[in-house]
Amino acid sequence: MTLLDAYQTFKKAKLVNLSHKINETSPHFPALPSLEKKDIFTLKDGFHVQQFTVVGQYGTHIDAPIHFVDKAAWLDEIALEDLLLPLYVIDKSQAVAENPDYELSKADILAFEEEYGEIAEGSFVVFRSDWHKRWPSQEAFRNLDSDGVQHTPGWSHEALEFLIHQRQVKAIGHETLDTDSGKAAAKNGALIEEYYLLDQGIYQLEVLANLDRLPATGSIISISYPNWEKATGSPVRAIAYVPQT
Repeated sequence: MTLLDAYQTFKKAKLVNLSHKINETSPHFPALPSLEKKDIFTLKDGFHVQQFTVVGQYGTHIDAPIHFVDKAAWLDEIALEDLLLPLYVIDKSQAVAENPDYELSKADILAFEEEYGEIAEGSFVVFRSDWHKRWPSQEAFRNLDSDGVQHTPGWSHEALEFLIHQRQVKAIGHETLDTDSGKAAAKNGALIEEYYLLDQGIYQLEVLANLDRLPATGSIISISYPNWEKATGSPVRAIAYVPQT
């Protein structure tokens, strides 16, 4: 098969946008500033130019290992071939609906593999929680209780350890702001699982959208962002190519 043959196959796929549209009021980690946008020139000047001021970890974004880990890889050091990957979608949305503190477990992964087959080496695995449906409400997205504890789903340590070392995945993704569940982050006083993930040299996508429009297996994820130098992260445009049934 030639690249043109592969292109024709991709052209037949259904495209699903996995990125939220972002603006000045989009949900984000509260310690970070909101996006700012202003006109530098308008069409009255003969051309329209805008200036955007935005942190790397805003909206649907990628975290490079250096985001948490000293001397780890920057965004521009992630291999280009690792930005187009087979996609696996582990759906625990019903469990999250019943318990917003739910943590995806190794048992969940094994049950997924029992039904769909073993996760292939070099893949991208996402945790579908349907949390994206809370967008664009900052309040609903953070889901704080009266004590200020965030009640949001996350990955368990055993699940990450299994995917990274037993399945050798390239990356993981989720719909929430953090890798860790909100309850675990409050208990530990830190994002321990996010540090662990990035310390293994694995990158992640956060605040993904529309995972409910994807099949469990068979799709391809494509990730793009500006070619920043020495960046810890960046908003991304993530697209899934879904085979037509």
